[in-house]
Amino acid sequence: MHPDKVVRDTTRKLTDLPNIGKAGAADLVLLGINSPQDLLGRDPYQMYEQLCVITRQRHDPCVIDVFISVTRFMHGEAPKVWWEYTEERKNALLGNEKESSEQR
Repeated sequence: MHPDKVVRDTTRKLTDLPNIGKAGAADLVLLGINSPQDLLGRDPYQMYEQLCVITRQRHDPCVIDVFISVTRFMHGEAPKVWWEYTEERKNALLGNEKESSEQR
């Protein structure tokens, strides 16, 4: 659902979440997430890695942005469009790559 249309008090099913349509909801179900409450305590980066393993394919990294948007929303942040998290994700992944190369 587009973030402008999300009403926290009526968020009951996965497609009620910001940025989640049928395909996104199907991805979440693959991860064992069947309701918005199941997102509490989940790490969006781990969710992405798990999705790639389950489906045996590398998904577009923008999926991480969507996962960030829904996990943050469920922890009380205002709903935002997924691309508002793109720069954060890129910086986080770049930071992880730097740490990995420095440890070698």
